[in-house]
This record gives sequence, C-alpha cells and structure tokens, in this order.
Amino acid sequence: MTWLAAGMRGPLSWPREITAGVTLAALAIPLNIGYAQIAGLPPVVGLYAAIVPMLVFALLCSSRQLVASPDAPIAALIASLLVAIGARPGSPQYAELAYAQALVCAVVFLLFYAFKLGFLANFLSEPVLVGFIAGLAVEILTSQIKKILGIHTTAERFFPELWEIITKIPQAHPWSVVVGAATMAVIIALRRLAPALPGPLIALVAATAVVAWAGLDTRGVSVLGHVPSGLPVPHWPQVALGQWAALIPGAIAICAVTLADGLLTARRYAEQHHYRLDADTELRAFGLANVAAGLTQSMTVGSSASRTAAMDATGSRSQIPSAVCAIVVAVLVAFFSGALAYLPNAALAGIVAVAVIRLIDAGRLAELWRLRRSEFWIAVVCLLGVPVLGSLTAVIIAFLLSAVDVVRRASRPSTATLRPGEHGRYIRGPAEGALAVYRFESQLFFANADTFKAEITHLADRGARWIVLDAEAISDVDTTGAAALRETAGTLRERGVTFAVSRATTSLRHLLAHYGLTGLTFYDSNEAAAAAYRESDHG
Repeated sequence: MTWLAAGMRGPLSWPREITAGVTLAALAIPLNIGYAQIAGLPPVVGLYAAIVPMLVFALLCSSRQLVASPDAPIAALIASLLVAIGARPGSPQYAELAYAQALVCAVVFLLFYAFKLGFLANFLSEPVLVGFIAGLAVEILTSQIKKILGIHTTAERFFPELWEIITKIPQAHPWSVVVGAATMAVIIALRRLAPALPGPLIALVAATAVVAWAGLDTRGVSVLGHVPSGLPVPHWPQVALGQWAALIPGAIAICAVTLADGLLTARRYAEQHHYRLDADTELRAFGLANVAAGLTQSMTVGSSASRTAAMDATGSRSQIPSAVCAIVVAVLVAFFSGALAYLPNAALAGIVAVAVIRLIDAGRLAELWRLRRSEFWIAVVCLLGVPVLGSLTAVIIAFLLSAVDVVRRASRPSTATLRPGEHGRYIRGPAEGALAVYRFESQLFFANADTFKAEITHLADRGARWIVLDAEAISDVDTTGAAALRETAGTLRERGVTFAVSRATTSLRHLLAHYGLTGLTFYDSNEAAAAAYRESDHG
C-alpha cells in the first residue's frame, strides 16, 4: 500500500472511509453493468471488474483518490476493437477475447512501467484526447438511445444507423421511453439537489420497483435477465495465438488513453492534497490490476475520473473505499445476483447516457475554436472519426494530423532582426547599416531549414556585410539543419559576408562541432559580436 506508506496528515476516519466505499459501490454497480453492455459483454463481467482488479489496484497504487474501474471510453474501445477483428458480440469467443484484451493491456502497462515509458501518453495531444473521448461518447449515446427507445437497427455504419434511429422514433416503445427518460431526470435532479446521494443507484432501484409493480416487463420493457451468481474463478482465456497478436494495437490505444487520462487525474489530486505521486507505481498497479481482470473473467480496467471525483467529494483520503466497494460487490454477486434480473435495460441506458454526456466537452471545443483553429479541427476529425472509421483508425489519423500541424508550425518559426536598444540591449527592429543580428526562435531542422537559408540570404541581398545569428533559442539542430547552416556559411563567405553565431549554449556548440561545423565564430553576446564588427574594417 504505497499510498499508506507515504504517510498521511492525521489519522484516518474509518467511518467516513467505509461510508465512501458503500457510496462507491452504489455508483459502480449500475455503471459497471452498463459499461459491460456497451462493451458487448455479460453484465456480470462488469461486476467482476469491481472485485479483484479494483482491490489489486487499491493495494498497489500510490494515489489516494484514483479509482480503477471500467469506464465509458474503455468500454467503447473494447467493443469497437473486438468487432474490428471479426468477433461477434454475445458469442463465447467474444468474451474470451475481452479477457485476453485485459491481459494484453496488462503486458503493455507493465512494459511501460519497466521501461518508464509513461511519457508516451504525452503524444496524445489535448485536442486528440478531447475529440477522441467525445467521439466515444457520441458512439455510446447512439447505442443507449436505441435501448431507451426500445428499437433495433440493421445499419452497420454510423450515419445510416443514426438516420434509421430517427426514422424509427415513431415506433419507439412508450413505456421504455418513460422508464429511460424518468431515470435520467431523477439522476440529473439528484445531482443538482442532493449531490451527496448515489443518484444512479437510487434511480435504478426506483425504476426497477416501478417496472416490477406495474408489470411493465410483460408489456415490452426489456429487463436485464439472469445474472450468474458466485464469485469469479481463475480462468485462462481460450484464444488462438494469432488472435493474441491482433489485440496488441487495441491494447496500446486503451493504455495510451488510460495513461493520458488517469495519470493526469491522479497528479491533479496529489497536488491538491500535497502528497507525492509515483507515476511508475501507477503503471505497475494498472498492469497487475489488468492481470487480475484477465484471469478472473473481467474486462479491462482503467481510471474513472467521475468516481475519483465522487470519492474526493466524500472526504476520502485513502484507497479503503475501493476495498470496501470490492467487498460489497462480491457479496452482491455471491448472494443477491438474482435481484439484478429485473433491472430494466432502459434505466441502465439512461444511467450510462447521463454519465457519458459529460464526456462531450463542448466548452473545451469552443475554447479550441477561439484559441487555435487548427487544433479545433483536429479534435473534430477525431470526434467524427471514432463513430465513422473506428476508434483506432481515428486516433491514428488525429495523431498524424497533430504531427503535421506541429511540423507546419515549426516550419514557419518566429524570426526577427535585432537592433541596439536602451542600456546596450538588443531589441526587435530593422537591421541598421551593414550589421544584421538575426534571431531564430526554434529548433533548426528539416522542416524550417529552407526558411533559415532564405531569410539569411535575403539579409545579405539587402546589403548586410556582417550577419550574426542569435542562437539563444536554438535548442537542437538535426542533420538537415546542420547542412543548411554549413551551406549558408559557405555562401556568405563566397560573397564576402562575415557570418558569426552569438549566445549559443555549450550543448549547441558541442552539437555543431559533432556535425563538423568547427569553422564558425562564436560570441557570448550580441554586444560582443557588435563590438567585433566595429573593430573590423567594416566598423
């Protein structure tokens, strides 16, 4: 228990921690069932995820607040990834592949831990993450709307399916719509009026009671049906070798999203409560929790930002609530699973719909539109790509667009000519006389090497006889940049123009020497370069 070994300020309040654990179970039971359905898995698989995997993570993590659990993005990813490799939801092989997916994710997490590769999650930029999660939410909402309406669709692609849903609204089952809409209304009302209460559980119990009392299950309202009783038992997934390999790309996508979301969430609460978070420990905890998931007929677990926030709101300062939740859910599946058979699917769909609507961060999309349009369009491409092209394809396309956008911006770096200002400092302004101080504010690499050569050559064309490169902002130079620097210096030398470098860091000088650029003249400051110019024949 690294979160306990790290020490806490003051003793734990056991009544508060246990109460928080019961609250967490009240949130986890309906949501885990709903997320299992989204993933195309039996409801009990979602409940199993709240037993051994949650307990393993609670014992091994360093965060005191982070809750490990299936969440909407992971559930949607599991479904889209397994369907993409040809698995059929509802079949025994589909469930076996889901268990195997958890084990492959565990291997990826543990490799990230072993090689300290958590930083790779940083390559998922915020626009990609915002658009990706919003796209998953749109995909999930579409599936839940069908359950609330009590209709079935035959279209396989997103937009045809959406159109089919719209055209079938007149055929919606009235009582199913009432149950689903009422469940959503109760959750939203309790969230505003009594946020401390477990709204999803209260709404689900109420909906189940009404359906049973009014006999709505005999009038066409779909219910969950039989849920096997008993605790999970050790089980090795029955999956062919080639299928294991096919799960690797999906596992990388799931792990990347979990790291980007989970580590940021954990870090935020660690800073808020003034304790040290060990990111590598979190990676190991996620890895071993998913080992437990894959071996106990569970689904892949990641981080749940909503349940983490709920635990923080209760005042919990440890992972004890996760352990209590695991015990409560274990008792439920061992002795009371029969009561779950009467849960209305429309109510479960309403619970999930309310949960995932919050994943569509319209405010952040509007902010991206205002701050940087290119990143807004990357987010939109990812948002639409998830339901239309599939989650993995959408992430790859959005990642490539992000990389292109970075290179595009880097290819047009901020540059300026400098002139003497007050107190001998150099400020932005047109070059004066035959001396030109040129500042290049970026790494010098293949994408901007031509810009570098063209702008310095232009200064020589305009009459500069001494050109000083202010290299303070140049942190790196690749081989193309080094070739451009060598070519530029040679061209200027042939034209009788003196070329020098100022304010280069020691590491940059060593790098240029490594590239064989040993004939350059270096000055520690622009003032020193200007003084040398004045002492020369040009001065």
